[in-house]
Amino acid sequence: MYILDDISYSYLFILLPILIFIFILSIRWKYRMQNRIISKKMINALIPHRSNFKIILKFSILFLSIILLVIGLINPKIGTELETVKREGVDIVFALDVSKSMLAEDIAPNRIEKAKRLVSAIINNLVGDRIGIIVYASRAIPQLPITTDYNSGKMFLQSINTDMMSSQGTALNSALDLSGTFFSEDDQTNRVVFLISDGEDHSDEAQTAARRASSNGIKIFTFGIGTDSGAPIPIKNNGILETYKKDEKGDVVITKKNSDILKQISDLSGGKYIDGNNTENVLKFVSEELKNMEKKEFEAKKFVSYKDRFQIFLLISFLLLIIELFIFETETIWLRNLNLFNEKNQSE
Repeated sequence: MYILDDISYSYLFILLPILIFIFILSIRWKYRMQNRIISKKMINALIPHRSNFKIILKFSILFLSIILLVIGLINPKIGTELETVKREGVDIVFALDVSKSMLAEDIAPNRIEKAKRLVSAIINNLVGDRIGIIVYASRAIPQLPITTDYNSGKMFLQSINTDMMSSQGTALNSALDLSGTFFSEDDQTNRVVFLISDGEDHSDEAQTAARRASSNGIKIFTFGIGTDSGAPIPIKNNGILETYKKDEKGDVVITKKNSDILKQISDLSGGKYIDGNNTENVLKFVSEELKNMEKKEFEAKKFVSYKDRFQIFLLISFLLLIIELFIFETETIWLRNLNLFNEKNQSE
């Protein structure tokens, strides 16, 4: 396994075909000028042992050294070993509401984007804990299994949107049941679900699901996104507002944050509720709660380290440049005397 330290230097490869083009033009210009000024016999008399092959060889060596120099600047790093390391932390599953009500713009830029930024900020503050991600609307679907790879978590987070499910609804019970499958019975770590939602349209089964989660040792912390006054649900096409969602009577639907249902869910599982609109308060709350939880040791496999390999490429590039300096544009005498291609007979 390898990674590239600075891929921006790869743009230097664009210079290589330009270099070839300049070399060809210079050679053609050189021979054209020689033929204009002096005859071919005179050139052979003045430079009897000139070698066209050596000219191409010198350029090829220079060309290869530049390629190796660019690779050295990019600095490919090789993963040296795969090792099992011990970590201490808790297992956290983020359950993110992606129902259409999360498109409301009472929180800038809208509820779903605010929720995603909140999750990303929480992940940035974690150390040693494992994370998983679930999204839910009419049903729950897994996005990321339990892992210590925070970068993957944030990458999956970016792709989450309210169009992931065609049918709408808020199947919180399904999300909590799915969360329970993410936790390993063998590790026996503390189990936490961070539920991020506006609390809209949760079914009556939410409380039952919360009790089930509690019986399985899962604590649910809920974060409410949105305002109590609410906002309409915009319907956009390519980012342009067309209309607002309406009910059967043709009235514009106003979606409001339902803090009460979120508080009930967290209380039934031994967790807590907090307003998710203030990111700073949420981060302090999460940090304090995780600090007070008992950390369990678990195993996590990862590439321990990547070693720089730029030295090899730069060294070979430097050696090739030295070799190029000591190659002259004349024939090698001992090689010419071997007469490998019967040059002598042809000249006679």
